[in-house]
Amino acid sequence: MNNESLMRRAIALSEESVGTGGGPFGAVIAKDGVVIAEASNSVTIDNDPTAHAEVNAIRAACARLRSFDLSGCEIYCSCEPCPMCLGAIYWARLGHIYFANDRKAAGAIGFSDDLIYNDIPLDLDKRSIPIDVLLPTEGAKAFDMWRDKTDKTEY
Repeated sequence: MNNESLMRRAIALSEESVGTGGGPFGAVIAKDGVVIAEASNSVTIDNDPTAHAEVNAIRAACARLRSFDLSGCEIYCSCEPCPMCLGAIYWARLGHIYFANDRKAAGAIGFSDDLIYNDIPLDLDKRSIPIDVLLPTEGAKAFDMWRDKTDKTEY
């Protein structure tokens, strides 16, 4: 499939999602034009705020490929990925992002990510959700264990 066909599939998934009670978002992950995984938004269906189309598609692609590394794959999103999905895309090492609607269009229908985008660059004490460091010395033990582990799988 070509880029336009893959994007049309992501858009179709977003439309189908609206009809089944999900949010208006769809995503397709492909490699060399072949669909590896596809998903739509299921936040309200699954009562899971992380069940965005992109995250659902990444989970399905990783399961199908039996790998947390999606290098060589690309993602087609019906909308510009939110900060959470963008982070997941980077962690999954997807090679290219395509999207149809931008975040301003999403904001216009009630899906604004501006709070998150505006909070991220702020110092911790200036963010809208209070953040405090607690028990850092105890928390460091797991990091020390990871640093010293010789048989770990790096990611």
